[in-house]
Amino acid sequence: MDDVHHRTRGCAGCLVAGGIGASTAVLVWAPLARISVTGGFDGRHRDLGVLYLDLPLVALGGALVPVAAWAVGLRLLGGRSWAAALLAVAALALGTWGLTAWTPYEQPEFTGWDRPGDSAADRTSSLHPA
Repeated sequence: MDDVHHRTRGCAGCLVAGGIGASTAVLVWAPLARISVTGGFDGRHRDLGVLYLDLPLVALGGALVPVAAWAVGLRLLGGRSWAAALLAVAALALGTWGLTAWTPYEQPEFTGWDRPGDSAADRTSSLHPA
């Protein structure tokens, strides 16, 4: 009976870690991807690929990182669920930190290239000095 209790606790921990990890990753990622969805200044440079490519990958990664840490923690720490939960939270925190290090696409109007009076020849000559 004790073995069944440990397996049930392990499966429940994996499900909870996956759900919390996926929701945390999506909630942290969404403000960073907002500029790609809205298009930035005047709606130019809209990239909806973040919704059908990045969003599922972020949710999947957010779910798998804490689940993998939970499973490894249970296996290596002798079935101590509190230690595995601590390891899963640490893995989720590191994954969230890595996710926030991602910088979205910068539109040319925010980089200073579209200043009034600049021509394409001026930009190329400043990039490649003769």
